[in-house]
Amino acid sequence: MSTPNRRNFLKTATTGAIAAGLSPTFSLAQENSGRKPNVVMIFIDDLGFGDIACFGNSRIPTPHIDSLATRGAKCTMSYITNPPCSPSRCSLMTGMYAQRYGKSGMARGLPIPEDHPTMGEFMRDAGYVTGQVGKWDIGSNKQGPSNRGFMEVAKRAPADQYEATLEDGGIAYLTDLDGDYMAEFVDRNADKPFFLYFSPNAVHSKVKDTPQHYRDRVPAEDGTAYEGAVIAVDDQVGKMLAMLEKHGLEEDTLIIFSSDNGANIPEGGLSEPYRGGKGKDTQQEGWVHTPSILSWPGTIPEGITYDGKMATIDFYTTMAAAIGKTAPKRCDGNNLLPYFSREKKGDAHEYLYWHNADPTDAPRRNLYAVRWKDWRMVKYPDGWCLFDLKKDPKELKDRASQYPEVIDQLRKRYDAFVSTLPPLKPSADYKGGGQVPKGWGWEIGKG
Repeated sequence: MSTPNRRNFLKTATTGAIAAGLSPTFSLAQENSGRKPNVVMIFIDDLGFGDIACFGNSRIPTPHIDSLATRGAKCTMSYITNPPCSPSRCSLMTGMYAQRYGKSGMARGLPIPEDHPTMGEFMRDAGYVTGQVGKWDIGSNKQGPSNRGFMEVAKRAPADQYEATLEDGGIAYLTDLDGDYMAEFVDRNADKPFFLYFSPNAVHSKVKDTPQHYRDRVPAEDGTAYEGAVIAVDDQVGKMLAMLEKHGLEEDTLIIFSSDNGANIPEGGLSEPYRGGKGKDTQQEGWVHTPSILSWPGTIPEGITYDGKMATIDFYTTMAAAIGKTAPKRCDGNNLLPYFSREKKGDAHEYLYWHNADPTDAPRRNLYAVRWKDWRMVKYPDGWCLFDLKKDPKELKDRASQYPEVIDQLRKRYDAFVSTLPPLKPSADYKGGGQVPKGWGWEIGKG
């Protein structure tokens, strides 16, 4: 179909879908290919805002991840609402602030709601083959991926950090093994609609065992193990893209790429142009501000940049809209697709909130903050501070005394949000948490 005719078709199909009360996005996908769109959710561990080339890193080549941005939407104001790893993943998988079910800190092992479907359960019930590869760290010990909607789960080989022991006794780099599983899932399920949640351990600490051939691909002579680890992640994305191309599924697949929290600064991660990240710098912007990309050739416009405020809780709702479904009522997220098509303008969320107030958690994980327009209000031990992130992305100048009216407005908004939350469930009361099965190969048929 020629480009002019395709554009006319898109306009006609969208108008007809709206008139019929259907999702215009799903209607287009159906008309284009005769099948439901696949969805691939890629959630990297501790990847900082400044860690990939298309977000400004000049040292680390990430051509496959960059190609997602070239073919889709690069999102520059994407946030996680409940750091760090376990709370972040619980928020992603449920599409809501995890504080709404009492997870106001790490609380690893706290069950996620049984009466609210995970992404996996939602997509399974919509007729999708659902697969999970990598780290889980969600819910209680009885809420592993196969218990919460995932029909095919890649088992976790015994590993010393990133050195995984194979069934025949050989050694594999864990990131490579995760990527192989991802490509295998796509290949095996190419003839049916699928949802894949890919969440490798990479680039979580410690990355000292990164194979030398990845480090050697850093153009600078002083390439680090961390930089090599990011390149390894990019290669795994490349394996998945090659498999989609092999089966002609590029335009039939929505790919969502993001990170569970900001940069691991001690390992070498970067939050540029912001400051802070994992570890001792968790009160700063870099801990919660992460790189996100959404790609769906033929549906999401190519090469756009979306600067509106959004969050990983939006991915569930966006995924639901992409397949013509309505997200569950308890989801806090918004559908991002109209913002990419310019049907809607501005921020997907006018306000975003952080309320990690668990007194039994590590103090560095306590975070109280609000984002609105260019402002970030955050609570430090000596009181509320206010930063203009547009003029001062590194948060070097507190403007609270200059703008008391902004502090007052954001305090009222913050207090109103907190008033909607149930009592928190202390981290000290929970341990363990959901895990993937151990071994080699796949656990299939239990989801």
